[in-house]
Amino acid sequence: MFAVIKTGGKQYRVAEGDELKIETVEGAAGDAVTFDSVLMVGEGDNATVGAPLIAGATVTGEIVDQVRNKKIIIFKKRRRQNSRRKNGHRQPQTLVKITGINAA
Repeated sequence: MFAVIKTGGKQYRVAEGDELKIETVEGAAGDAVTFDSVLMVGEGDNATVGAPLIAGATVTGEIVDQVRNKKIIIFKKRRRQNSRRKNGHRQPQTLVKITGINAA
């Protein structure tokens, strides 16, 4: 069985036992986290689609680690102006392991 959850402005298709990187969630390694924004639950013909959310459905997970994504380079150049700027950024993320899917 799988579920589609919404967190951090993005949607993820998850199943029990999956590990995924999501936008930062408060907590330390080992803490439990619950996702209430469940858009879809099921498998094949038994799939339930919410409008927009499924009432009472939750997905639980466990925080594995707080990590940072790989560095991206922001480079701005104005041609023929001798103007260049180079910056870098690493987005903080949370590594979560899905422990259970509760369909209402």
